[in-house]
Amino acid sequence: MQSFTQNRNSDTVDEIWLLEHEPVFTLGRNAKTEHILTSSGIPIVKIDRGGQVTYHGPGQLIVYLLIDLKRRSIGVRQLISLMEQCIIDTLAEYQIQAYAKKEAPGVYVDHAKIAALGLRIKRGCSFHGLSLNLKMDLTPFAQINPCGYKNLKIIQLADFIKDFELLQERSQVQQKLVTHFFKKMRYEEIILQ
Repeated sequence: MQSFTQNRNSDTVDEIWLLEHEPVFTLGRNAKTEHILTSSGIPIVKIDRGGQVTYHGPGQLIVYLLIDLKRRSIGVRQLISLMEQCIIDTLAEYQIQAYAKKEAPGVYVDHAKIAALGLRIKRGCSFHGLSLNLKMDLTPFAQINPCGYKNLKIIQLADFIKDFELLQERSQVQQKLVTHFFKKMRYEEIILQ
């Protein structure tokens, strides 16, 4: 992401990367280490996104947004709101009523966090992005104050869907989320790789 952003120019096409991480705690640029409550075998990695500490692992959808914000004529706060709304719209397709909090970026259902956001803007372009909990081991979140919030409950999509099959549902969730994002960003051409 860093290399892509550093080397892109005004003609570089925006990219969206969909992936899953091995278990890792990530600390944003301003993260406070006191939000790591216990140590374990899970690696702790300092990264260059905004935000505090979070956990990434198998069963979580990661979406990295490599967007030229200047070219799209949108600001950081607008991008954050757009990301949150795309997640909210995706969850609504599963009859899940979700919402965003301006003072605590991310997406919530009944005061519990289901999706986290963390961005970095460099040269007018974004990288990093969002994580949406699908069906994963949530116990590592108990080792941290997620996003810097003590006692923040973390949930996942599988909590709301009976017989959630990760491999089948992952591609459907990805498709729904990306479709919402493409529409809101008004992309005219999409190339899948």
